Amino acid sequence: MSVVHDTIEKRISANHFDTSRPISDEQIHELARLASLAPSAYNFQNRTLIAVRDREAKERLKAAAYGQQKVVDAAVTFIVVGTLNAHRQLPTMLKPSVDQGILTQDIFDTWVGMASGSHEGNAQLQRDEAFRSASLAGMTLMLAAEAMGLATGPMSGFDPQAVSEAFGLTANEVPVMLIAAGYAAQGNWPQKPRKPLAEFLRYA
Repeated sequence: MSVVHDTIEKRISANHFDTSRPISDEQIHELARLASLAPSAYNFQNRTLIAVRDREAKERLKAAAYGQQKVVDAAVTFIVVGTLNAHRQLPTMLKPSVDQGILTQDIFDTWVGMASGSHEGNAQLQRDEAFRSASLAGMTLMLAAEAMGLATGPMSGFDPQAVSEAFGLTANEVPVMLIAAGYAAQGNWPQKPRKPLAEFLRYA
């Protein structure tokens, strides 16, 4: 079994973290770097991370997350943020690929035109794309953390408006999920059983 297979098989959603074991700036930076490699449509890169590890900031986030203790106990809790109106920044995102010869100018122009045509004025598509991109980055972060010997706990239980206000998000930013990360403590459940593959997979 490959390392990737093993990482996926071992991952759990942790609720209990060892409060005596912090993680370093270097570990946080590496988690963020790996998460940034997740794919996004047109290479929008329409997501950002906020690493919450200061005690006061954790308490603010805990209040917005309906009092979930793991927000405070984890070494760091990431707010995974999706970005709206990403098409307006696409030329900036694609320019390095043109400069490095990965994309031609024709492809650059086509993608910029297509993205602008489909996303401008389409709030639902912008939100859908922000959630897709942020979710891919979040899953990548969780697998990277597992491979680094860390545990994670993804959370959708929070008040988006409260998180936005507490952490100064702009009108173009939407909090998609929280991911508590750190060293696991005792008391976490193992990975819960999944439904049979025959109920999950269909062929067409």
